[in-house]
Amino acid sequence: MSIDTNLQGRLRNTSLPASGGMLPLYEAVSNSIHAIEDTEQSADKGRVDVEIIRDGQSSMQFNGRDKQLGPEAKGSIVGFKITDNGVGFDEVNMKSFLTLDSEYKVARGGRGVGRLLWLKAFGRAQVDSVFVAEDGTSKRRAFTFDARQGVSEPQTVDAGDVPLQTTIHLSGFTKRYREASPKTAKVIARNLFEHCLWYFVRPGGAPTIEIVDGDETISLDEVYEEHMVAGATSESIQLKDTSFELIHVKLSASSTRNHSIAFCAANRLVLQENIKGKIPGLFGSLHDEAGDFVYECYVSSPLLDERVRSERTSFDIEEEPLEMFADGELSQKEIREAVLERASAFLEGYLEEKRQLGKERVSTFIARKAPRYRPIMSRIPDDQLAVDPDITDKELDLLLHKQLAEIEGQLLADGHDVMDPKAGETYADYQVRLQSYLKTAEDIKKSDLANYVAHRRIILDLLEKAIQQKSDGKYEREDLIHNLIMPMRNTSDDILFDTCNLWLVDERLAFHDYLASDKTLAAMPITESDETKEPDIVSFNVFDTPVLVSDTQKPSLASIVIVELKRPMRNDAAAGEDKDPIEQALGYLDRIRSGKVQTQSGRPIPKSEDVPGFCYAICDITPSVEKRCKILGLTPTHDYSGYFGYNPNYRAYLEVISFDRLVNAAKERNKAFFDKLGLPTK
Repeated sequence: MSIDTNLQGRLRNTSLPASGGMLPLYEAVSNSIHAIEDTEQSADKGRVDVEIIRDGQSSMQFNGRDKQLGPEAKGSIVGFKITDNGVGFDEVNMKSFLTLDSEYKVARGGRGVGRLLWLKAFGRAQVDSVFVAEDGTSKRRAFTFDARQGVSEPQTVDAGDVPLQTTIHLSGFTKRYREASPKTAKVIARNLFEHCLWYFVRPGGAPTIEIVDGDETISLDEVYEEHMVAGATSESIQLKDTSFELIHVKLSASSTRNHSIAFCAANRLVLQENIKGKIPGLFGSLHDEAGDFVYECYVSSPLLDERVRSERTSFDIEEEPLEMFADGELSQKEIREAVLERASAFLEGYLEEKRQLGKERVSTFIARKAPRYRPIMSRIPDDQLAVDPDITDKELDLLLHKQLAEIEGQLLADGHDVMDPKAGETYADYQVRLQSYLKTAEDIKKSDLANYVAHRRIILDLLEKAIQQKSDGKYEREDLIHNLIMPMRNTSDDILFDTCNLWLVDERLAFHDYLASDKTLAAMPITESDETKEPDIVSFNVFDTPVLVSDTQKPSLASIVIVELKRPMRNDAAAGEDKDPIEQALGYLDRIRSGKVQTQSGRPIPKSEDVPGFCYAICDITPSVEKRCKILGLTPTHDYSGYFGYNPNYRAYLEVISFDRLVNAAKERNKAFFDKLGLPTK
């Protein structure tokens, strides 16, 4: 008993992504090439014409210059006519067409479902074919194929002396696919060429194929000449008793294509994979005596013909084989790796320069911007260092950081095992393993230190930019500089130590029991003050404990540091806390002392009113600031970029630091470290 086939149900179950709107056209052209092959005539006598059909506007004439119009002026694409001089819809081909999942072309990898793709993207297909009947006479057969009625009753008549010719008219281009498809003849021709490239590089070549769009005609032979750099090179490989044919192709770099592997089935492109970076040094275009080129490898095999899925967009091959089938089943990964190995061998002579440039890019980046990676360079495989010479700093930093993370992860794993000798391991072998582990650990620590120093160099660069005059003649607000030194509205308990750059002002600020940035005095646990004033930065330290004072200990010596920041080049300093940053800092110091200074855990500080104070005002030495420094009796530094002094009434050391002095002093303190890492300093 026969089983009925529901065409509309089959169409619903046939997958075609929106980006695949041109695939029905490609299938029709491939069928035309097969039909030409079946005539047993040489390929150079075969011909396929693809006419682009646009909406009503496409037929309008603009002084005979349609070919110079853009796609919008020509009108939207509504269909295609594909005409060939192949065998046509004779009895055998007609029977196959009427049979879904026909096995007529199974030897060519055909699945008998290509025409279903026509109706996924188009409303209908009209067929008009002249063929040679079994009795040797010429016949003409015409019918329509759509989702509602399937295949209409074919009309067959005598064709007389009309030569072999078949036209497939795909009409009613569905909006979903039309909008996602190319709009110009040039792009369609290029994409069709790329899909059919195998036919051009195979022995025997391809028939003449032309794209016609109004008065514009594009020959794929011309596209071939434009894109091909040299003749194709073929080779065969064996994988688990399965043969694979590889065709190495060099395309012009102007083709906009990427280096890729093209997996084919039934002489048709099925799956294309970008292999940029998968072969060390394979980045950007390559170069030979004929010019720049892009590499592609076309892969075909009986296995791929057998395993291609019905919609011809992928294969029924596992990416990685199940463990129980690992010895028998070929996986996509195994096929890809074998092809990449042969591709690498084919390109070996072209990649040497790229690999060298990539290594130089890494070396320069590490020397100038990322010395933290230098200690681990010997532990990164050479093929991982053959990066794209044009890689951005961000991408390269991420790549090297990934390598560092892998080394650190392996170090952590080894650390759990290093103290336990392995079964049968001699003492000498254990010593070798232990020393290898310790050497890796030492390199990681060097990397961490280098990263810390490099971070300081970056912060100094940011600070230098922040104090420069902007294009509008103004300067950055002090908030930006404040956040560089210490994030605002935070305490040392809220943020990580690494986010603070207190060393810009004074290295000793890193050692504190409590530090607050832009917090009210009332919110500080070190004082009972109820003031709502907000010092820029307050640091409190008790010297006889390393971090915090224990409740069981009696604190002795302590100090308070106040830092006030002003906008670069501000020139409005005057007497009073609201206008003078020095007086402002002294006022904060007085209020903190008056609030009975205590430890963060609430233990009182004896004679808290006598706790020494250190007040810093960071601002440019403008005329008004210079005047205030002189009035307060401060002494200028040797370079006149700052002032300092001691105020006995407030028991406080005072220092006014210009932004230039702040930057230069920080550079001088860190210069030895920067020099050691090869970081430039101005």
